[in-house]
Amino acid sequence: MGNLQDYWASKTHSKKDLFEAGQNLARLNAGYELAIVENNALKGEITRLENLLQLPSRPNYRYEIARVVSRDFNSWWQRIEIRKGSIHGIRRGDAVVFTGGVVGRVSEVGRSTAIIDLLSNGRLRMAAIIEGDNRPMSFRGAGAKTFASPNGFAEFVPSDVKITDPERPPRLITSGMGGIFPPGLHIGYITKLTPGANGMFNDADIQLDNRLMGISEVAVLIPLNPRNE
Repeated sequence: MGNLQDYWASKTHSKKDLFEAGQNLARLNAGYELAIVENNALKGEITRLENLLQLPSRPNYRYEIARVVSRDFNSWWQRIEIRKGSIHGIRRGDAVVFTGGVVGRVSEVGRSTAIIDLLSNGRLRMAAIIEGDNRPMSFRGAGAKTFASPNGFAEFVPSDVKITDPERPPRLITSGMGGIFPPGLHIGYITKLTPGANGMFNDADIQLDNRLMGISEVAVLIPLNPRNE
């Protein structure tokens, strides 16, 4: 019955109509095939860049790889500028990472550039935990002097945390709280503990990755389901 209906339906159209319909269908198929090729190429490029920067796969984000084009010389290692911006999907507050863990957070966004507050910047604060311990503490940047290592500072460190082996100090990682930085990203190592102001917790000096001093390429974490502003 269906074939008969198709037969009589085709009789109601001229050969010209059928020819044009066939051409349109061929163009659509060619377009779909091209889109598939481009999609596979983009996936391959993403995989290549992730492998290049040794970045782990994160299903809730995509990586936007960007080159560093300048630094803020008034506060060395505190802010950097990258050659990617809003047209690439970057938004204010996005997390920025590299093979060594956290780089910082996007603080300003232009059309094709963005400014990143580095991990050592005193304006940057985040929730953190010690690897293997889920008790939260507060981390902030502590600056860096010219030609010196970048540093951080942690508050509300549990009093039972100790540095038992200076060669293997406790490692600070992101907790995932706050919805900006995914959990488990490297921040730095606790190198010194001092009693906190309230006597219940300790404060800690955090040694950050020295590669932050000369980083030339970073990856911005773009959420696949952007938060509402």
